[in-house]
Amino acid sequence: MTTGPSLTEGDEPERLQKVLSRLGIGSRRASEILIAEGRVVVNGTVATLGDRIGPGDELAVDGVVYTTRPDVVVYLLNKPAGVVTTASDPEGRPTVVGLVPPEPRVVPVGRLDLETEGLLLLTNDGTLTHRLTHPSFGVEKEYLAEVEGSPSRQALRRLREGIELDDGRTAPAKVSQIEPGAVRITIHEGRNRQVRRMCEAIGHPVRRLVRTRIGPLADRTLRPGQSRRLTDDEVLGLQRAIGSPR
Repeated sequence: MTTGPSLTEGDEPERLQKVLSRLGIGSRRASEILIAEGRVVVNGTVATLGDRIGPGDELAVDGVVYTTRPDVVVYLLNKPAGVVTTASDPEGRPTVVGLVPPEPRVVPVGRLDLETEGLLLLTNDGTLTHRLTHPSFGVEKEYLAEVEGSPSRQALRRLREGIELDDGRTAPAKVSQIEPGAVRITIHEGRNRQVRRMCEAIGHPVRRLVRTRIGPLADRTLRPGQSRRLTDDEVLGLQRAIGSPR
């Protein structure tokens, strides 16, 4: 079990280029060049050669934020249908927070509606949550939708080009028909029940909806209701994928 992405090896601050090298961003010499070019920021300030970084510091390279907090956790959950994407529910329904360890306290990243299944992240990292949910960062979410009927090529093209919904036109989506009645849809927005509304708008309501990927993260081994903690490499890969706003 990993403890989250602690970018420093101990409690003492380390040279910045050593940390960058360990992250796989570049060799120590290449890291020195990044620092000299002003592309490395620590705690909101452009770094200089000779700077050190310690636990709790925030590191950004070309706008990609990496955390050094040792208490950060990120869980990947395969949400079953019938589970609410909240920390608590006044109606007493099961919640996603109840499917992960109680400590440290985490919150869901975005939402899946009650009947939607599939991958959901939960974390105590506010920066990561913001970047994963804000549309300007363009994090892809992939869904497998079982729909009524078999969409025509024209209907699939409408999904790709954008659908006019009551809250505005959707951004272009990646869409492919796997088989009659089964469509893979990839979006980077996070509107309420967006995929369901898109499919309903083309005349093919969703019968079952499963989120199969979040950014670079996918896991076919997780059974419904199971969760696991992301590895350090997965968290760093997720942070790299978020990158800078588009």
